[in-house]
Amino acid sequence: MKNRKEVILNMYFIEKLRPVDIAKKLDISKSAVTQVLRKDKRYVQIKQERKLKNQKKHIEATKEHIKTKRKIAQFKNNADDLILRNMHNQASMELSKGKRLSNMAYRNWNKSAYSYNEKKRRFEFKEDELGRSYDVPKYIKVEVL
Repeated sequence: MKNRKEVILNMYFIEKLRPVDIAKKLDISKSAVTQVLRKDKRYVQIKQERKLKNQKKHIEATKEHIKTKRKIAQFKNNADDLILRNMHNQASMELSKGKRLSNMAYRNWNKSAYSYNEKKRRFEFKEDELGRSYDVPKYIKVEVL
């Protein structure tokens, strides 16, 4: 019996194992381990030290988790901003190339105003639904290679 107590005390104070780990190694219950440990004078002090150490470790792990989560969110936001910026630049280039907008570019910007006629292979303006000014093309031919 003394031998088992010495082994438990040795494992807890010198090897710095937890009562759960000691119980698993010796194949006894955790309560039996803590019963032996509570009789030792050093137990309360060491337990308090370990508690504070684990508290600090938990705080550091939480901080690290928050940092990584923020980095991921920031990277995602940067990627979204980059995509949006590229889309804006593309739209700016299409709209500001010259004074005159190409027919296909106009059609791309006003997709709902045109319907595709497969027989004639062209986009036709929906005049019956919408009013059309003279500078808007009636139809746009699509060249298929």
